[in-house]
Amino acid sequence: MPDPRVFIIRHGETEWSLNGRHTGTTELPLTSNGEKRVRATGKALVGDDRLIVPGNLAHIYVSPRHRAQRTLELLDLGCRNRYPWHSSPSAEPLNIRTNANIEVTSAIREWNYGDYEGLTSPQIRQSRKERGLNADWDIWRDGCEGGESPEDVTKRLDDLIQEIRTKWHEGRFGKEAGWKGKQGVPNDVLIVAHGHVLRSFAARWVGKALEDNPSLILEAGGVGTLSYEHHNINEPAILLGGAFVVEVVEKEEKP
Repeated sequence: MPDPRVFIIRHGETEWSLNGRHTGTTELPLTSNGEKRVRATGKALVGDDRLIVPGNLAHIYVSPRHRAQRTLELLDLGCRNRYPWHSSPSAEPLNIRTNANIEVTSAIREWNYGDYEGLTSPQIRQSRKERGLNADWDIWRDGCEGGESPEDVTKRLDDLIQEIRTKWHEGRFGKEAGWKGKQGVPNDVLIVAHGHVLRSFAARWVGKALEDNPSLILEAGGVGTLSYEHHNINEPAILLGGAFVVEVVEKEEKP
């Protein structure tokens, strides 16, 4: 099995993500197209022979916002545990593929945009200019009036990263690690959240300061992968691309 990984998944498209409005605490549903694209992502990337192996998920973190929770549902991971936001179990038959617990945590809520909630970046810059503030506003450097600063976001994400490494990754490296290893202990973590906070998470994963503006992009419904270099928990890295699963090719080549 590969070294422990963290899959970061941004919620699917909403009306505000389409037009660039900053969406923190505002609850918005996914668009119809957003739901279709997340379902397609699940079919393409989730499975025993895919990028995200449900059986190898040790834990799932999800934002308190409904759009993130709906995205997790649409990925169809086959969770044994019911979704915490549902008051009663689903009547639909379950295709159980993972025993990972689902934890709703505010640690991965979107940036608190404060006074900038619902505004686009050009609107924010224009407002600041009219009020005599620097018009070249950069969220990574300046944060949000009435909301969070880069330091605020860094603190909560650093705490979560430490938890992930301590609880789910430490000691789970090597050929015998993972759900198919000798001990059968899963070592991947999945996070479903939001654009700015997940870009921040990736930056902090590799120790980059948010104030330096991490030049990272994660589209609505997009998936990113974080892991480690040299099989070493002290060398976190962004995984730009992984190899295809050999077993899949071998199956297709058999007569």
